[in-house]
Amino acid sequence: MTDDKDCGNHQGNGWWKLLNRHTKVIIISSLIFLSIILFVILLIFLILRPSKPCFTLQDVNLYTFNLTTTLTSYLQITISSRNPNLRIGIEYDKVDVYASYRNQQITLPTRLPPTYQGHKEVTVWSPYLNGTEVPMAPYLAMSLAEDETSGTVLINVRATGRVRWKVGTFVSGRYRLNVNCPAYIMFENNNVDGSAVKYQFVEGCHVEV
Repeated sequence: MTDDKDCGNHQGNGWWKLLNRHTKVIIISSLIFLSIILFVILLIFLILRPSKPCFTLQDVNLYTFNLTTTLTSYLQITISSRNPNLRIGIEYDKVDVYASYRNQQITLPTRLPPTYQGHKEVTVWSPYLNGTEVPMAPYLAMSLAEDETSGTVLINVRATGRVRWKVGTFVSGRYRLNVNCPAYIMFENNNVDGSAVKYQFVEGCHVEV
């Protein structure tokens, strides 16, 4: 039985024995060098401790907000993001922005362009959000009608996507990004249709990475 095991081990390591000494030294040296580089990058990444971006909802231009048995809305939002890191860049990947009311999505998602954000940089986006005849659950439609009558509707502007951290030439894996920005919309009439109404905010957003 000992001889059989020895034969198996010899066969498994046969390719290594076929290599000359010079080739073995190159392979081992390359593996050691690569391991050191990866360890140094990981160490730098851990020491720097990347902080999540800071999002702010700046304004909302409301063009249409019409509730019947369904909800039709059309708005443009301005949202900014600041990279608080001194030595780490942020890459935004496939970030979608949409509006919701009491956790029900009321507009289609709008995809933001892929963006790289350098150290301490601020990036501003102004996407349009649109929802046409979106069905509403009866209790939500009733609640929204009551909010409109009272004069204030809380809409949440949300962003979901992926971010990656960049240190020098090193780029991390993708991390899930979730942003939630509250926007209190004041209504003089129950519906807005046609004329743009602009609402200014300096609302900090809740960010999870």
